Amino acid sequence: MKIIKMERDHVPQIAGLEALCFPDPWSENSIATELANPLSCWLVAVDGDTVAGYVGSQTVIDETDMMNIAVHPDYRRRGIARQLVEALIHDLKLRGSHRLTLEVRTSNEAAQKLYESLGFTQIGLRKNYYRNPKEDALILTLPF
Repeated sequence: MKIIKMERDHVPQIAGLEALCFPDPWSENSIATELANPLSCWLVAVDGDTVAGYVGSQTVIDETDMMNIAVHPDYRRRGIARQLVEALIHDLKLRGSHRLTLEVRTSNEAAQKLYESLGFTQIGLRKNYYRNPKEDALILTLPF
């Protein structure tokens, strides 16, 4: 398993993974536009030619928002999400970011445990942030 920067060839698999994992997935076109966005940093975990997972973020000045992360069900419970977040943090530090913030469903206890183990802390709550199904989001942040 390697963690590398997203390339155009990865976009269809990422879009497929979005559709598999989320009720409101990003379109292939939306993901592809991130390749040309200088504020974006998207990384993929690849197993040969297969995208096993990905993480996407955008940085404004020195603060980053992690917008998307997913791991294919066949690759879960192998530490790939942790590797993706750690690689993202490493890359963001090199870019001059000093904080990573994200939203996570209140029901997603597995993700919350991962983020807590990485040092994230809760700084707020967004009521009804998610639409399908309707659910609150915890706002977590990690300064570095």
